Amino acid sequence: MAMKKTERRPRAAAAAPGEAGESMSLDEIKELIELVAAKQFTEFELSRGDFRLRLQRGGAPRPAVAPAGAGVSADAVTEEQGPPPTEAPDEALHYITSPIVGTFFRAPSPTAEPFVTIGDEIEAGAKLCIIEAMKLMNEITSEVGGTVAKVFAENGQPVEYGQRLFGIKV
Repeated sequence: MAMKKTERRPRAAAAAPGEAGESMSLDEIKELIELVAAKQFTEFELSRGDFRLRLQRGGAPRPAVAPAGAGVSADAVTEEQGPPPTEAPDEALHYITSPIVGTFFRAPSPTAEPFVTIGDEIEAGAKLCIIEAMKLMNEITSEVGGTVAKVFAENGQPVEYGQRLFGIKV
């Protein structure tokens, strides 16, 4: 009976907390951002000892945290997300946000006209859209009256809790 000889490779020693092996280089972070974007994740978090990296698409950006001396600042991570959206200073918009996670629909059915379009004058309580969550259709209404100035969500696309849906000029 012949026996095969298997080669054993030495294991790398685990880095102790606080050692340099726990942080990531800027190239590694950029590669991770590209992977998260390619896989269309909405949220990703990585922890290595004291080093913590959180990537999030949509919603309000949260700062990334890295220990001092790790060589990567929070600015390096948030630069990849692009600059925050800006509004014209004279434009006073009231934002209607999603109260739930679900799928955004601008009309009651695929063949129907949207509830509202940009430029429509609306009153408080006006129906703006539907968000489907767990097979339930939730009607979203305006808290204020005014003019529909912006529509942030796309029809048939998922929305997150707190995500901007409409901008109403009051």
